[in-house]
Amino acid sequence: MFARIKKSGKYQYLQIVENKKEQGKVKQRVIATVGRMDQLHYKSRVETLIRSLARFSEKALLILSGKSDIKADSLTIGPTLIFQRLWEESGIQDVIRHLLAERKFEFDVERAIFLTVLHRLMTSGSDRHCDRWKRDYLIPGTEDLDLHHLYRAMTFLGECITDEASALGPRRNKDLMEEMMFQRNRDLFSELDLVFFDTTSIYFEGQGGEFFGNRGFSKDHRPDLHQMVVGAVLDDNGRPICCEMWPGNTTDVKTMMPVVDRLRHRFGIGQFCIVADRGMISTDTISRLDAQQMPYILGARMRRVKEIKTKILSRAGRYKEVYPENADRSKPSPLKVKEVIHNDTRYIICLNERQARKDAADRQAIIESLKKQLKKGPKVLVGNKGYRKYLKVQKGSAQIDTAKVEGESRFDGKWVLTTNTNLSPEQVALKYKELWRVERVFRDVKSLLDTRPVYHQKDENIAGHVFCSFLALVLRKDLDRCLAENKHQFEWNDIKQDLKALKRVEIEESGQRFAIRSECKGVCGKIFQSVGVALPPTIKALS
Repeated sequence: MFARIKKSGKYQYLQIVENKKEQGKVKQRVIATVGRMDQLHYKSRVETLIRSLARFSEKALLILSGKSDIKADSLTIGPTLIFQRLWEESGIQDVIRHLLAERKFEFDVERAIFLTVLHRLMTSGSDRHCDRWKRDYLIPGTEDLDLHHLYRAMTFLGECITDEASALGPRRNKDLMEEMMFQRNRDLFSELDLVFFDTTSIYFEGQGGEFFGNRGFSKDHRPDLHQMVVGAVLDDNGRPICCEMWPGNTTDVKTMMPVVDRLRHRFGIGQFCIVADRGMISTDTISRLDAQQMPYILGARMRRVKEIKTKILSRAGRYKEVYPENADRSKPSPLKVKEVIHNDTRYIICLNERQARKDAADRQAIIESLKKQLKKGPKVLVGNKGYRKYLKVQKGSAQIDTAKVEGESRFDGKWVLTTNTNLSPEQVALKYKELWRVERVFRDVKSLLDTRPVYHQKDENIAGHVFCSFLALVLRKDLDRCLAENKHQFEWNDIKQDLKALKRVEIEESGQRFAIRSECKGVCGKIFQSVGVALPPTIKALS
């Protein structure tokens, strides 16, 4: 049965109608005509009828009864439902429980880790904040967890399992988890031919740990604070393989070889090509990679390496077009490549003519602005790096250095790669361009690794704290994969907002409890469909 509006003349009537099947056809029969809509609204009889009927339905919205003893509580359920499914399918849950099989904790460590990871996904922040944040979320199994349980879970993840000395420090439980997850998902990595590597730094509010807490080059522009360096290793699909951690005074060029050696040892990967940006390499690193016959595609420092600046870029030769220039921005960017062999080393010069025009226009805008500023005197230009690179300062006077301007134009729209592979110049350039796509993942890494404030003072807790951000990245990339398979692409902020908007309201009246789900808004429904999770019923009686 259902209610409908029947129009007759200038009036509308509320009717209760029944669908009835007769001889294979559905016919409607009017059970009752309640009255004219204008009169029912005027005397609030519709609301009175609903309250009266609610007495005969256990699943009615009891809030309409108007009684003062009703209790209601609202909790967010969207993030838990989605990421709990991905947590299970990724194998993280099983791996943690396997490692805990012989341990005798008096609380659920797996639930504490999931809670922390979910917190990193939705809002990030300290473990103290996580303990307060969980109050507004329905996360089964976390009701009895306190702050000290979260700390102990972090300690478990970062717990040393060997005293083996290395540049990466001792092996920890988190290393076992990465290896077990890799083996569990081996099919996903069976064609692992490219490995992307990048690093970031995380500073501490206090001293940090004994191993991690050091001062060094801060990518967050906080050289006054102790920090650690975190590296993320991803495959060419952007799926995280592992994360490595170093003391804060470790430079980028010292991180690559330990990672390469450990990848082979830990995951049994025979041969792979490592792709990294110019900040990761040095002459010694390249020599060691060549000695190990390790394939690589590496960005080169055009401006800092004299040999590249003076000999490689000036070498004559014709560019070969890979992608033509196209007005349609949805198509690949224009790309031309040229191979140069110098001292038995392969260099690939890449040129994007559209970017070259932009670089030239940006530089000209700086020069025009610089001419105006010079009229005010050289002092106003002291702190401006953009201006300073084009200036010639002599005896208190400043003028535009035309040689520097002309020299800078040689780099417009170009980047230089070095490789020891047998790939064609076009393939090398395209493989390296994939690093730019994966760099979007690295931005996610740095966002999820924004775990500050970090108050932990023990290395075990610090390692566990950071590793939870890595697990959050794994889940996020799994979600991206599910969405891509269903041809969806949503902004991460929209995903979080719409998942957080899905709530469950629990209502209790006279000993009866009901759960009411809020409306599924925005992209929420497509996320549930892509991950394969059924939405809870709108109304459900609770025991």
